[in-house]
This record gives sequence, structure tokens and C-alpha cells, in this order.
Amino acid sequence: MECEPESEGMHYEGMCIRPPSEALSILLQVTLGCSHNKCTFCGTYKDKRFTIKDDRVILSDIRFASRYMRRQDRVFLMDGDALIIPQKRLVWILDQIREHLPWVRRVGAYANAKSIRMKSPQELADLKERGLGILYLGVETGDEETLKRIRKGTSAANLILMGRKVREAGIKLSVTVLLGIAGPERSLEHARATGELLSAMDPNYVGALTVMVIPGTPLHEEYLEGRFRLLTERETLLELREMIAHTHLSRGLFFSNHASNYLPVKAKLPKGKQAALDMIDEALAGRVELRPEWMRAL
Repeated sequence: MECEPESEGMHYEGMCIRPPSEALSILLQVTLGCSHNKCTFCGTYKDKRFTIKDDRVILSDIRFASRYMRRQDRVFLMDGDALIIPQKRLVWILDQIREHLPWVRRVGAYANAKSIRMKSPQELADLKERGLGILYLGVETGDEETLKRIRKGTSAANLILMGRKVREAGIKLSVTVLLGIAGPERSLEHARATGELLSAMDPNYVGALTVMVIPGTPLHEEYLEGRFRLLTERETLLELREMIAHTHLSRGLFFSNHASNYLPVKAKLPKGKQAALDMIDEALAGRVELRPEWMRAL
């Protein structure tokens, strides 16, 4: 394909986000926005209408990376849901990465329940064969009532099935959950149900973030109207403890080291569960310093 880039450099548009673990990756923006874009807590892609970027622009960026990013051996496909790209085009993108960036060891992308459902097991296996090594799935909660309230567009049972589908294809699975998203009223129900979902899904990695209210989102409106309350530090720690206590992974890492969290935890389950619970108990007793409010961020 002939490619005539409009300018030298990567063609990024709007706000771009990536998982913390992809900080050193080549960030290749292949879609704009999120195919769902209805979650009440998320304001990341409100300025974008979901679309797949032109192949010529994508190839231009891959070629730019081939010249100037030779020390980076991972690629992350942005924006919010690159997996939803039709199979033929996604295969083409992965093939171009393999051709022009042969040193890249792994490609990652965000996914959601809808995009995973749209791929057959064989299609996922084909993507794995072409370098797709990890998918990041926003679960947020295993509590059905909370899933409906935040307009996640799926059920706990479906999330479990889609997560297992990724794992069965040989692709690593990293899921995110949101501390505080159920508010104080359903905090422990959310924690237990999420732990049970994670146990049934059995991902490779779990990242727990703490919800932060973003202006312009429906959740922010709920907050201003008094229909949603953020958890206190203590309530957040109790929720995290309950969630970890109900999470049983065959072999996986549970993190709460995101900048939004009060207490950084890194536990290798199942072996490290008790140490993580003991650390939270120490924090609840005031013997472990928490991240101050001014240092918390998305």
C-alpha cells in the first residue's frame, strides 16, 4: 500500500490513554474513541466519535515507528477498543507490525465484552498467532445492580464467558475493577461479587483502581445531586480487603498500585493473598501510610 503521511511523526488525535504496564510501548492509534462510550464514570472519549483510522495513516505510523522506535519491543493499539476492528483489517495491522517492526515481542489492546463476543475462538487464536499477546478488559464490578447503574452494557455472567474465551485462545488477560463504583450502599456486595467474578474468570492480572469523579460525566451529575457518594479512605480499604478475600486465582497478580489508589498493593495469588490482607489490616490500624489526597490522580 502506498502511504503518504501528512506530516513526519505519529498521528495522534484527542486524548490518548494506555494501561500503566504499556508505558514504554509503541502507542499506535488505530481507532478513535470507544465503541461503547456509555459508561457513566468515564469521560475519556466524550470528545470523539468512534471510528477506525485510515489504513494509510496507520501504515504511516508503523513506518515512523520502524525508523525511530527501534528500542521499544511492545506495541499497544489505541484507542478504547481496537479489538472491535473487523478481523481482516486487524490481521492486516498485525501483519504490518510484524513486517516493519520485527523486533516487537508483544502487541496489546483494550477490549470489551462486545468486541470479544464478535471474534470466534479461531479468530482470536489467529490474532494470537500474529502477535496479539494481551487484552485489557474493563470489568469494573461483578455486581449486577452496579453494572446496570453504570451502563456497562453487559452482565457479570457474560463478562466471565468473554474473559474465559480470551484465556482459552492463549491470550493473556488483564482486567480492571473499580473500587468505590458502587458507593457506600453496595460497597461490600460489589467487593464480594467482583471477587467471585474474578475467581470464575481467572485472569492473569487484576488491576484495582479507585473511582474518581470526572466533570462532565453522568456520575459527576449524580455526585453533585447527592445521589452518589465517594468512599472514605477507610471504606475503600475495607472494600479492597473484602474483594481480595473473595478473589481466588489459580495463578495471577492482583495490583492496586494505580495513582488513584490510597494503598499500593501487589499480590501474587494465591500465595501472596494473606500478606496482602495483613498489609491492608495494618493500614486500617493506622500503621501504614496512605497516599495523600493531593497525590491521587488518573
